[in-house]
Amino acid sequence: EAYARLERAIRSQVKLVIVGGEGWMYEGIYHRVHELKLQDTVLFPGFVADEHLPALYSLAELLAFPSLYEGFGLPPLEAMACGTPVVCSNASSLPEVVGSAALAFNPLDVNALTEALARGLGDPSLRAVLAQRGLIQARYFTWSQAAARLLEVYEATACLPTRD
Repeated sequence: EAYARLERAIRSQVKLVIVGGEGWMYEGIYHRVHELKLQDTVLFPGFVADEHLPALYSLAELLAFPSLYEGFGLPPLEAMACGTPVVCSNASSLPEVVGSAALAFNPLDVNALTEALARGLGDPSLRAVLAQRGLIQARYFTWSQAAARLLEVYEATACLPTRD
């Protein structure tokens, strides 16, 4: 819906690539793409293996992530680590993950997503700023930091002896 509402000039320059396997209620997405006559500009490559994601992120103008529910929000973080600007919802864990390094919007508001996409796609200098902020933000989240924090939680809740 939001992609369809973008100006034709923007849509002619940028394709929408929807990555992932066919999950719950996926048929409606294909149907809506055909209703909106977007089948030539919306691509469905299906599942993409983890080792190919950095290339996909790096080739993207931006990552749009209109998620309603996220346990953590790895795709925006992965995209930021690749220097890809992010447009994502302001729901769930995403604001904590992206900080000020993304354009955030209400995921229930199609107009807000359209506006965020238009801003991100239409302003190369904004994309550059978001990409730089994203690289910095991504440094705050590493697997070693996550493991250390998890160990701290285990120690605090299980009354384990602390590390010295």
